[in-house]
Amino acid sequence: MKNNSPTDMAIISIIVAVDRQNAIGRDNNLLCHLPADLKYFKSITDGHTIIMGRRTFESLPKGALPNRRNIVITRNVDLQWPDVETCGSLEAALALASGESEVFVIGGGSVYREAIRLADKLYVTEIQNG
Repeated sequence: MKNNSPTDMAIISIIVAVDRQNAIGRDNNLLCHLPADLKYFKSITDGHTIIMGRRTFESLPKGALPNRRNIVITRNVDLQWPDVETCGSLEAALALASGESEVFVIGGGSVYREAIRLADKLYVTEIQNG
């Protein structure tokens, strides 16, 4: 287990929707629009910190997701967006979120690949035809 101390490290959760070929997106968009899954995503992540890569953030139609602490991982930490904190690595993002009860990694692929080794929980929606 990755936690050094349960009092200062958040539960690290990955939330993702995948198709039968384990694809998570297409052309920097969701594979398909599933209103029930989007509602589920909102209910699970609401009020929590979400961590994502820059391209995932830029794919969000309205920018930062409301009622969440948005942390974006980018090589260019000088980038700024309203209601967003930026950092240069997953480790730095997790350090920003220390003390939180649970943080959610919401994509994209390279962030998921790095976070999977640290994850405590997985929230996976399986898309049957995407």
